[in-house]
Amino acid sequence: MSQLWANRAASAESAITARHLRRLWGLPGTQLGVVAWPATRRHRLFGTWHYWWQAHLLDNLVDAQLRDPRPERVVAIARQIRGHRLRNNLSWVNDYYDDMAWLALALERAGRLVGVARPKALHKLAEQLLNAWVPEDGGGIPWRKQDQFFNAPANGPAAIFLARYGRLRRAQQMSDWIDETLIDPETHLVFDGIKGGSLVRAQYTYCQGVVLGLETELAVRTDDPDHAARVHRLVAAVAEHMAPDGVITGAGGGDGGLFHGILARYLALVATDLPPRTPEDDAARDTARRLVLASAEAAWENRQSVDGLPLFGAFWDRVAEIPSATGAQAQFVAGAVNSSAIPERDLSVQLAGWMLMEAADTVADPAAT
Repeated sequence: MSQLWANRAASAESAITARHLRRLWGLPGTQLGVVAWPATRRHRLFGTWHYWWQAHLLDNLVDAQLRDPRPERVVAIARQIRGHRLRNNLSWVNDYYDDMAWLALALERAGRLVGVARPKALHKLAEQLLNAWVPEDGGGIPWRKQDQFFNAPANGPAAIFLARYGRLRRAQQMSDWIDETLIDPETHLVFDGIKGGSLVRAQYTYCQGVVLGLETELAVRTDDPDHAARVHRLVAAVAEHMAPDGVITGAGGGDGGLFHGILARYLALVATDLPPRTPEDDAARDTARRLVLASAEAAWENRQSVDGLPLFGAFWDRVAEIPSATGAQAQFVAGAVNSSAIPERDLSVQLAGWMLMEAADTVADPAAT
């Protein structure tokens, strides 16, 4: 079983490599993902690049290296990191705390798991995330600098990173803030955030994913049984409300293209890492595994094949549409990237498909840890 998913993950990686990976401005020793395929000249020149999409590309490369260690991929990981900093004006930092949290997560994993360490970058990003904590203003950390929107997409990944980075007390404070502030009492799903004291009631798949990741990390690292109980509750809520027929719901292209992939990543973490201390732990692990594998099977069945390589759909339960070079392109509007006319054109959508294949590979192998 696991070899099947390893092969599919390798095909997904090959598709991204062929269609999206290029040197940044032709500079040797660099790499970034072109944000669209087919690409315009502006895309190929990285006039558009989307910081947080590139962080997930880096995270996927780490996944691939764990699945199939190769020296050349370690080189690609280092090039991706170098390209990111160069394109970000020789800096790791930007104005969006969620962006910085995603990069911190990917860099931490690259250092710990594959030996491409950037300790100064991690220190800088950790400093940004720690200093953004403002309980006196109702947070949480805000979504971006000079903003009063405190949301799960910033607090979740930031707290996962801080837990892994040894700042356990702050990660626990953030998890308690999310649990007290953003959990829907009816569905038990995670609301998007809170702004000016009012709930922003949207419920996105990736918000569930990052909270699952955070509570799993804390269940591993602490003796507090609340964290495992929160995982049990949220896995059940996701299964009931966000995975019709067992397949995780899609959110289109643009930034939404990554949402279900992120949920799959952290469901896989539940399946492999939640300590199996009770029957409820076992049930949550089994449900998480089932959701990942059912989603991956659907996404694979509904893919298109272009030049022998997979092209994943924005919605894993529907047949993918092959994009063209015409039509509206993804645009950055009001702090978020909207979808291309055909969402499959967006790198985000293809990264999520690859992320899902890597997740399936980790949960399909009974020896996975």
